[in-house]
Amino acid sequence: MPTISTGQVSGSERDGVAVFTGIPYAKSPFGPLRFAAPEPAGRWDGTFEATRFGPRPPQPAMLPGQPEWDPAAGLDILTVNVWTPDPGGSGLPVMVWLYGGAYWMGSADWPEYDGTLLARDGVVVVTLNYRVGMEGFGQVPGAPANRGLLDQVAALRWVRDNIAAFGGDPGNVTVFGESAGAGSVACLLAMPSAAGLFRRAIAQSVPGVFLSPALAARVTDAIMARAGGGSPYDVPPELMVSAASEFAREELTGGHDRWGLLGSAAIPFAPVVDGEVLPELPWQALRGGAARDVELISGYNRDEYRTFHAMNGGRPVDLAGALERLAPPGAEAAYRKAAPGGDEEAYLLLMSDWLFRMPSTLLAEAHRGPAWLYELTWAPTPFLGACHGLDVPLVFGTTGGELAAMLIGDAPHRERMSEQFRTAWVRFAATGDPGWPRYEPGSATTHLFDVEPADVDDPQAVSRALWAGQGGGALLD
Repeated sequence: MPTISTGQVSGSERDGVAVFTGIPYAKSPFGPLRFAAPEPAGRWDGTFEATRFGPRPPQPAMLPGQPEWDPAAGLDILTVNVWTPDPGGSGLPVMVWLYGGAYWMGSADWPEYDGTLLARDGVVVVTLNYRVGMEGFGQVPGAPANRGLLDQVAALRWVRDNIAAFGGDPGNVTVFGESAGAGSVACLLAMPSAAGLFRRAIAQSVPGVFLSPALAARVTDAIMARAGGGSPYDVPPELMVSAASEFAREELTGGHDRWGLLGSAAIPFAPVVDGEVLPELPWQALRGGAARDVELISGYNRDEYRTFHAMNGGRPVDLAGALERLAPPGAEAAYRKAAPGGDEEAYLLLMSDWLFRMPSTLLAEAHRGPAWLYELTWAPTPFLGACHGLDVPLVFGTTGGELAAMLIGDAPHRERMSEQFRTAWVRFAATGDPGWPRYEPGSATTHLFDVEPADVDDPQAVSRALWAGQGGGALLD
């Protein structure tokens, strides 16, 4: 049984891998610690049975039909989970996963994030819960900004101090995440408080939306108005979740007149460039040399926005409005040429570029250290194609789960595609080389994940040329 800084832990065994779930890395961020920076977990007597996942952070249901967050499950939400192939060993590479969910949903207990197969490939896998929504990213008077990011830093410190007890090397940590998790990875690269806590980083589908403190405060005011007014400290978490959901559904989505580009993003929360926790946009920080000693993989899925188009019921698109609000000058002709199928195809391409594809590309381009770029082009279904989220079950090998059933179905080559990702990710975590050429702005060499993988130069040259002058992410004000 491993002994860590807070006491002894016991776990379970699964397919030859030792699994430890629900270990506290920080105190419950509620009661007197609500909206505070995370505080280290206290010690316990005896042995902590790490056999159940910790409670989920307060949040709405991510997908239709999912159960709502259950306050009765408890508020000790800041926990980590560890999969290790050799708990008695030492020196194994460590991979720390950050989930997605638009910064207001997500938790580490999703079956898609099971680390068993990655661990069997020779790494120690860590997943963790961090605060989302108002609790983690809302702008709250008197509280530090970006508490969800501070939770991630606290978990990385826990890894540094304790992962050797599970056979991991604290000096060889790779942080990886998808969507909001990839945006978090980008932030960690730019955050002074995260410096030195990881050696490598993988950012899968980096979202480009960031908020100014003023806009984040406006969002808080709008949510609080729906929660009955008063102070955020006095609003129960369940009421805060419902008020934020109501705001997003009834006021934010499509509300361009009042909310500008945040209405196009249709998410109420994102990292706040507050000048302290997050001093500047990650792209700016990387160009200035931040994290230049960190090796970085960044990438995206070819058809990112098809996931959201499907979730919206395939309703008619407003290409003209999207071009006016979002696109760089001269983009209309380029997108219409690149998407001969008409307005819908051009709209999906534009939204994919704005939200994920170009922020991910330009993150690799901005990095002053070693960087690699990839594009997932494998399209298991004609309707969704290589859509947002498709990479997650492939990376973890959880291709038989619920998410894979929606995005992949019974398409062939699932296991082949998963093996490609797992091999590259584990190789990168172990050696710093995923197996394809580094990204250089002149050639923009990109690895294509497909049934027959390939390394090609600048596969999205038209989009990259259009968006290069935008710098990367968008700071919404």
